[in-house]
Amino acid sequence: MGYFTITSIVIIASLILYAFRVLREYERGVIFLLGRFYKVKGPGLIIVIPFVQQIVRVSLRTIVMDVPSQDVISRDNVSVKVNAVVYFRVVDPEKAIIQVENFLEATSQLAQTTLRSVLGQHELDEMLAQRDKLNAHIQGILDQQTDVWGIKVSNVEIKHVDLNESMIRAIAKQAEAERERRAKVIHAEGEHQAATKLTEAATILAGEEQAIQLRYLQTLNQIAGENNSTIVFPFPVDFLNQFFKEKKKR
Repeated sequence: MGYFTITSIVIIASLILYAFRVLREYERGVIFLLGRFYKVKGPGLIIVIPFVQQIVRVSLRTIVMDVPSQDVISRDNVSVKVNAVVYFRVVDPEKAIIQVENFLEATSQLAQTTLRSVLGQHELDEMLAQRDKLNAHIQGILDQQTDVWGIKVSNVEIKHVDLNESMIRAIAKQAEAERERRAKVIHAEGEHQAATKLTEAATILAGEEQAIQLRYLQTLNQIAGENNSTIVFPFPVDFLNQFFKEKKKR
């Protein structure tokens, strides 16, 4: 067996081995026949004709992409740095390869620009307190625009909203002022309720002289029990009038 024959056998064997490809369960192969799209194959064992067909592997697993920090100016002219995480996956391998050159890079750039655009339409308080609403808004825009690339954006999460030191101090002062306002409101409501109850009690006591006498005696009893010193307590004349009335009746 000559050298040429051995070389030919090795080349043929290599081509045969090269023709057999194994795709995992989460992979698909986009097959091109002489440069034109042929079909999507996989998963499992597939055959690719050497030099005639070319294969591009595409993963269907969910990709977690970190969106770098973006400088955002809110609607109330506050400069912040915001970063996020985007969860997406390929649902149409044909579109993901043919419609866009690099779907990973394209999705990343689109996520950055969309993040700046959407957050710039909202005030700082909304960024801090309504993240779920903003996440859903960004996710809807990305999902709509990446649909032509065969990509499904399943979720977007804003991770951090970084503020400068001056803005942090301003927010702290605002929170402190809000707590003081609430404390004053609660105190005022308590005073109002107490005044209302005292007015009602005074009205009841004014209409019942015996109730006033009982309240007077109860006050004397409390003072006598709490203090050991001698206390001079004014004795109301109205209290004595009750006894004079009883004698006149007799």
